[in-house]
Amino acid sequence: MYAWIQEGSPAEWNQALLYPTLLDLQSRAILPHRKLRTVAPMQFIDIEVTTLEGERQTLASYAGKTLLIVNVASRCGFTPQYAGLEALWRQYRDRGLVVLGFPCNQFGHQEPGTEEEIKAFCSARYEVSFPVFTKVEVNGAGAHPLFTRLKEAAPGVLGSTAIKWNFTKFLIDKHGQVLKRYGSMDTPASLARDIEAVL
Repeated sequence: MYAWIQEGSPAEWNQALLYPTLLDLQSRAILPHRKLRTVAPMQFIDIEVTTLEGERQTLASYAGKTLLIVNVASRCGFTPQYAGLEALWRQYRDRGLVVLGFPCNQFGHQEPGTEEEIKAFCSARYEVSFPVFTKVEVNGAGAHPLFTRLKEAAPGVLGSTAIKWNFTKFLIDKHGQVLKRYGSMDTPASLARDIEAVL
């Protein structure tokens, strides 16, 4: 059984189970093998993040949007996925998708640069225009609160919460529900069908 996030009274929950909406059915259709844990809806909007330009903001800036959150790195074998992420952003941003990139240096020290260097690399090499933020940790005691919550909401294989490598991806719907976690091997293009289903 999947642990679904439900708002409202118990009676409303029962009605939702008996008479699922099209969005409910679409969401369930894209969750073939991940067990999700029950978490509060819109649990991410209070989390503070910092852009590469040094601007602090909360994820409330993206309330009502479908989010694809990714831990990225500049010197990784999966770094070319920047191009695919940018393609998703350009294709679906007018329909409500926002791609958010979070550089991380925890895997093989593959993101050693400064924020200025990361910004220059993303722009020059891949023409990245989606939001990219300052470097964060995604595992361990210093893990950023955003990734702590993402991992709790969408565990990996066999229930493991730790992120295994760069370019792990989390898809969140406009209501703040974490729909699915994708590994490094899942290319951005392979996510298009799932994204289409929830926009």
